[in-house]
Amino acid sequence: MTKAETCVERTVGLYAPAGFQSTVLRAIHVVYADWCPHCVPTAVGPLQRAAKELGVRFLLHDIDTDDVKRADELVEKYGDWTPDYLIPQVFLETDDGKIEHVLTGDPRGLQYTRQAVESLLKSRLVKQEVSG
Repeated sequence: MTKAETCVERTVGLYAPAGFQSTVLRAIHVVYADWCPHCVPTAVGPLQRAAKELGVRFLLHDIDTDDVKRADELVEKYGDWTPDYLIPQVFLETDDGKIEHVLTGDPRGLQYTRQAVESLLKSRLVKQEVSG
């Protein structure tokens, strides 16, 4: 496995924290903006379809609306925070209230963000969260 592949796998959450495996996925949160091609359609579309298939809530937090406060809270507390943070950022919320950051858009290009989203959707973390 290359260093880049290892980085992507860690970014998308293949290495689930201890205790996270015994819970059930409740929601997928996406911090995004409509103007961002890494967000729409690259991340939002596939994640929204996955949430529907999994029967979990799908919550969008648009940084260009009043929801920016909630978006900033999620990113600052759980995500890759800087004052001018990268988007999209994706979080999984479990039935026990835990929130885990699992993805940040990759500034190297759309293909890298697309690959990270695809890896997340295939990851053991998502499958474990759903199957509990």
